[in-house]
Amino acid sequence: MVKRYQLNNGTRIVAEHLTSVRSVSLGIWILAGSRNEQPHQNGISHLVEHMLFKGTENRDARMIAESFDAIGGHVNAFTSKEFTCFYSKTMDQHADYALDILTDMLFNSLIEEKELEREKKVVEEEISMTEDAPNDIIHDYLQGISFEGHPLAQTILGTEETLSSLTRNDLLDYMRQYYSPERIVVSVAGNIPEELIDRIKELFGSVSKQSGIHDPMKLVYLTNSKTYEREVSQAHLCLGYPGLQIGDEGIYSASVIDNVLGGAMSSRLFQKIREEMGLTYSIFSYHSSFRDNGLFTIYGATNSDQLEQMKDEILKTTNEMKLNGITEKELQNTVQQLKGQLVLGLENPNSRMNRNGRNELLNQPHLSMEELISKLVSVNHEDMNQLMNQMFAEQPSEALIVPSRV
Repeated sequence: MVKRYQLNNGTRIVAEHLTSVRSVSLGIWILAGSRNEQPHQNGISHLVEHMLFKGTENRDARMIAESFDAIGGHVNAFTSKEFTCFYSKTMDQHADYALDILTDMLFNSLIEEKELEREKKVVEEEISMTEDAPNDIIHDYLQGISFEGHPLAQTILGTEETLSSLTRNDLLDYMRQYYSPERIVVSVAGNIPEELIDRIKELFGSVSKQSGIHDPMKLVYLTNSKTYEREVSQAHLCLGYPGLQIGDEGIYSASVIDNVLGGAMSSRLFQKIREEMGLTYSIFSYHSSFRDNGLFTIYGATNSDQLEQMKDEILKTTNEMKLNGITEKELQNTVQQLKGQLVLGLENPNSRMNRNGRNELLNQPHLSMEELISKLVSVNHEDMNQLMNQMFAEQPSEALIVPSRV
């Protein structure tokens, strides 16, 4: 059972006590991601995430790393288009110690100029690494053309050009604006010590409430296509269809559709295009949801001379599923598979901390395991057919990476 607490300054706390484990997962979630950035500051959310590990008034970067190593714990962070999260996993007896370090990073980071310039180079290497991986960067390309003109089109890492212009004051101003109490959720799961929640309230409750800002929401999906030439040996294809936003009740139907079409080894695309035709090693689909938009993505890679054949088969398979629907056997098998993934995925505290933190931050209900399974089991053919006709009504957006011409 998830317990919720709301502090006077707007910060929220969600806690799920699990007596069967000896660990505690703790996450600080901030409603600040690449969608909150102006075009000229693209990448600032991710850069802030990096800089909070580079030293505080009380600890330098090495001390932060060594503090968790010394107790056999783990600390990390990630940035998405919607939010940033700093998290740890430790034994229950060290949970308060982990909280102390994470809050020190959040509230007392120095963000020194010298460290900032050094870390920009690190992120530039991360950008280069992503650009050297066509199977990764192609997904950024697809979102860029599908959400053109919308903040969701921006990449999380930014560009070398935007990074180079960012200053210490830019980062501090960004944090003052977006790292405000009402945009923060603290999520904790595991064998939670009794005093930990009170300690969280004490540390976060003393932060002054800021004037609230509202993120602009705008539904957008564009059918665009763009081809990129790169020094690659294969062609990489991403097709995108309009998806569902966070909180849409059709999400459960979308999960079944995704799994049947390309989300599993038994899926239609995998069995037809890889196993039967041998056109590709990697082919899959997935559904992404954001606060105001969604995107259903299909990815495949193959030799350039087989590209059109692979693409035609993807479109044929997708259209056939839209016209004829999903079989009863596929529906039942997929529901059982998703139920198993759900149960197994929530067996550890970190998964529960992530689910609870994300749900609270994005104002989604905290459903029990039984309620989630009930939602899955209630998926029916009528709902799926209606959703497929909605999502696959038009031609998809298309991002394509092909080998450079000599």
